[in-house]
Order: sequence, then structure tokens, then C-alpha cells
Amino acid sequence: MPNKSQQIALVLSRVSANFEDGKERVLVLKDMSFSVPAGSFVSVVGPSGAGKSTLMRVILGLMPHTSGDIVRNFSRPAMVFQNYALFPWLTALNNVAFGLRMAGMRKTEARKTAKKKLEEVGLGHLENHYPAALSGGQRQRVGLARALAISPDLLIMDEPFSNLDTITAESLKADLLKIWRSYGITILMVNHLIPDAVEFSDQIIVMVAHPGHIKSIIPIDLPRPRDTRSAQFFKEVDLLTEATRAIS
Repeated sequence: MPNKSQQIALVLSRVSANFEDGKERVLVLKDMSFSVPAGSFVSVVGPSGAGKSTLMRVILGLMPHTSGDIVRNFSRPAMVFQNYALFPWLTALNNVAFGLRMAGMRKTEARKTAKKKLEEVGLGHLENHYPAALSGGQRQRVGLARALAISPDLLIMDEPFSNLDTITAESLKADLLKIWRSYGITILMVNHLIPDAVEFSDQIIVMVAHPGHIKSIIPIDLPRPRDTRSAQFFKEVDLLTEATRAIS
């Protein structure tokens, strides 16, 4: 794990959030408390309806929380979406450059940065392709390049591999770990696959539904790079499986 001298990137203290459902207010997050060390990789797991994606939106300030406190020690957050969220009328290059242009960067500089990020994720040769001409894995790489283009200090990923086939997902996972080590950024990822959570994470937040709240926080203290065939790895997978079995 990248060393950030124990700095804390994010702290939630008894955070709750509601949805407005007609005239009724529905509690979707209840008393969420955890901290994320800077430079760490943290996964959030739990069943559908546990509020994992809502939690990500609250952290980013895209949805208000109704009680509790959030300390955000980051200034450039970025997000990679499950459904890619690319503009279909823009090329891969212009999708990556879009956020930079909106932030006021000159067109020439934005395109230069976007081109570099596409090359980092292995898509430099497809910069002029539109999303419709790209595979799911390629679209997700464009989304990752777009997030990296702003040099984020917090990267949030909402089930980024769920729409990909196994081979494509494994390739993107390997690249993500390389990027994380290279950038030294904090990553918070919603994940639904237990082996992936153990392979990636320094800690795993296990959520329960109705309303969404934390059941447990499990630290993963395995050396990196992680041997996914080792007895220690399988032990951690078993422990996380047991922690999630009762809430599935």
C-alpha cells in the first residue's frame, strides 16, 4: 500500500441519509462510520439495496446526508461508473478531455492530456473511435482514463467490472492495480465479488440493507502483490464469505 504517513483521506461519523419517496422519507443509510487512510484501497461489499451506490454519491456530495459528519481531505475526486457514462456523440479522446475542458483547460492542452491517459490504459490507438464502436472493456478503460485525466486524489469506482466478461475484467483489474501503485491515490470501490475484494483491498466494509448500515469492517493484511492461490488468500476469502453469508 502506498505510504501516506497515516494521513486520512475520508472520515464518516454516524452519517445517515434519506430518500424522498412521494410524501414519505425513506432511510437508506444509517449511522455510517468509517475512515479511509490516504493512498489505501478500500472495497465496499453488500447485497443489492444496501445503499452502496448511495454511499458513494453522499461521499462525493452529489446527494445530501441528513445527519452525521463527513470530513473530506481530498480536493480532486473522480468516479468510474458501472455503466461507463460516456457521451455517445464524442470520440474516446474527447470523452476523456471533456472534464478538463469544463474545468477551463485550453483545448490543445486538454487533448494532449487525454491522449496521454488513453495511452496509459492501452487505448491510444482508438482515440478517434466513438463509444458505439468500442467493446465494454474498452469503454470502461475510457471511463478510467477520463477519471485519471484530472489527477484525482480520490477515485471512486462503482462496480466497474460487473458488465465485463471474465477475461476482459481480469486484464482491467491488473491494469488498475498498476495504476493505483503508480499514482498512489486513494481508491474506494463498490464490489460484489469476494475474491476481488480480498485481492484489491486494505480493508473491506461490509454493508447490510434496510436501511443500509455497516455490519463489519475487515482489514486485509496480506503482502502485495497478492498470491491469489495461497492458503492465506483463501483463508481471507472464507472469512469474508462467512461475514456476508448471513446478509445475502
